[in-house]
Amino acid sequence: MKLQTACINNFRRLEGVQIDFDDDETVFVGPNNSGKTSATTAFRLFLEKQEFRIHDFSVARITELNAIASEELPVSIPSIDLELWFSIAPDTEYYRVATLLPNSLSDLNKVGIKIRYQIKDAAKLRSEYLLAVKENEDGERPKNISQYLASLGGLNKYFELSYYALEKDGDELNEIPVDPKEAKQTLSSLIRIDFVDAQRNIHDQEVGRSNRLSQAFAAFYEKNLDQAEISDDANSVIAENNDRLNEHYGKTFGSLMKVISRLGVPSVNDREMRIVSNLSPEVALKGNTELLYIDSDLKHELPEAYNGLGFKNLVYIAIQVSHFHLQWMRTKEKRPLCQIIFIEEPEVHLHAQVQQTFITNIWKIVKQASEEAGEESMIPQLCITTHSSHILESVEFNKTRYFKRCDSNGATSDGSKILNTTVVLSLNDFVPDKASASGEKEDAKETKNFLLKYLKLTHCDLFFADAAILVEGTAEKLLLPRMIEKDAPKLTSNYLTVLEVGGAYAHRFASLFEFLGLPYLVITDIDSVDPSNSRKACKADTTDCVSSNAAIKFFLDETRISELAKFDTEKVTLADGKCYIAFQHPSEVGAGTEKVAMHGRTFEETLIYDNFELFHSGGLELNVEFSDPQDLEADHDTVFQCVKSKTFKKTEFALDIASAEIEWLTPNYIRDGVVWLEGKLDRPDSVVELKEVTGNE
Repeated sequence: MKLQTACINNFRRLEGVQIDFDDDETVFVGPNNSGKTSATTAFRLFLEKQEFRIHDFSVARITELNAIASEELPVSIPSIDLELWFSIAPDTEYYRVATLLPNSLSDLNKVGIKIRYQIKDAAKLRSEYLLAVKENEDGERPKNISQYLASLGGLNKYFELSYYALEKDGDELNEIPVDPKEAKQTLSSLIRIDFVDAQRNIHDQEVGRSNRLSQAFAAFYEKNLDQAEISDDANSVIAENNDRLNEHYGKTFGSLMKVISRLGVPSVNDREMRIVSNLSPEVALKGNTELLYIDSDLKHELPEAYNGLGFKNLVYIAIQVSHFHLQWMRTKEKRPLCQIIFIEEPEVHLHAQVQQTFITNIWKIVKQASEEAGEESMIPQLCITTHSSHILESVEFNKTRYFKRCDSNGATSDGSKILNTTVVLSLNDFVPDKASASGEKEDAKETKNFLLKYLKLTHCDLFFADAAILVEGTAEKLLLPRMIEKDAPKLTSNYLTVLEVGGAYAHRFASLFEFLGLPYLVITDIDSVDPSNSRKACKADTTDCVSSNAAIKFFLDETRISELAKFDTEKVTLADGKCYIAFQHPSEVGAGTEKVAMHGRTFEETLIYDNFELFHSGGLELNVEFSDPQDLEADHDTVFQCVKSKTFKKTEFALDIASAEIEWLTPNYIRDGVVWLEGKLDRPDSVVELKEVTGNE
């Protein structure tokens, strides 16, 4: 049996989301504060702790809860729901799921259960609130119901869990009440959940307290390994010599040390790890162990605190996963049919190469343990939340779940658009649906394969970004940070991913960005060519010239340069306002009445035209002979020929501009693009309020 789907309603940011789980690993990704941790917390609260607080309700539901104080109780009072769907294997013990089996036996492939945290007695809550919170002189109560509930701490006085078996009848979902005691027994026999939390307290502060791994090994020993038999004279043996116990630890921890070695640590340059006894005759055997690092050549011992944080973090995760897995396999009575291990932010303190191999190595540990226990079918499901592009690039595309921040489904009090809710997108559902720039239908599978390869090789970090910027080449990428700082400084506070894709591939990302709902700016070249010879570059103001740029053809469905020059902001803003196509427009060069329109075909050419006086005067260097006296038409042709020549080195040109001490101007088309993106991402700042918390809050 495997967990297939979880639906969460009205829980924090997750007003109504469906999360599909893979049979092996599922990876939660998304920007900060997008709800990844909230999703894992929902499992913990519903299936373990059951200690909800008022702030666990979605923001949009708080107003509805406060309505309980009105003269007439609301007809519908919000609840927090967790809905779980399990696949049923042919060899499943059906008596385990009898409580959840639908009345119709036509479909026994899956069963579902809904857990609802709902109010017990709204009238009682209302009356006790009115009694506890008196009206002031103005006839108002200083606290509303949500504030009153917050002052109580937990909600269990007024709310409780209810359970429902689920039955699908076409598009209808029937909820069949189940006795809570029976439902809890069924759930405990179906699923076990374990958590390796992000806050693992792995640190180097205070050497005496930096023994987190020693404690983890001791706990592993106590709960999973065969322990030494203590005879009547054990104390004297311990007092005389700890060698016997050291030998015992060497044997009993041998398999776990092999597990850790499969992570690639210690490496050939690291010291050996060894568990030694640290006992006095007066102290009990159980758990009194210390982790040391041994230099085999020098016979020198170092305590746990003297190794790196990444090493500690990795070993700690390995111990925890092994412990949870062994505990599940060794459950003798009513062993849960499936296990999910949530691992939160495993990348902490790990360098890139370890992050890339992390999931592979964890699976080696799990599968080896199953084989050694003769329980090859006992394989848990892993759910990993991460901000690491290195971990993400090692995962199959269809196992990724993208947490996308969005506006609340409910109206906020001031009408401002704050991204306080989330939708969850399964990358398994992504199918490119665009035509190629050539006008022919592009094979969706081919486009998806291209994206998978590109993202695996370069930029998985777009799943953590607020927006994406696609640029033609290295020159634009090198100078973009400076241009943003100069013309759209608010963007420096946003998380942007910059993809260098050239003009021939930008359009292939359109479907993915629109699927993710990610705003994106395409900075591309107009690439003017002779209309009779598409391989012959020409000046962008040449009569009847056309654009050869694939991105422009795809996004704008226009190739005539004369028409593209007329495109305003409205015409280059696409995808319901989430996409902006920036390309070169004519620049007015000269002083007074002597001005010439110079239309660049590339980024470098346009940057020169928009800073023409600096280049002409030598303030910025360009290896050309400008006219003297000044002839703007001749200089226009000189610059075009220079940039087009094979000897022109774009990267060196960009580096020279970047290192120039003189102030230069951003090309107009890029300035317009980054200003558009700045406005797109500009939202009201969140207000952080600090207040004293009293004992009853």
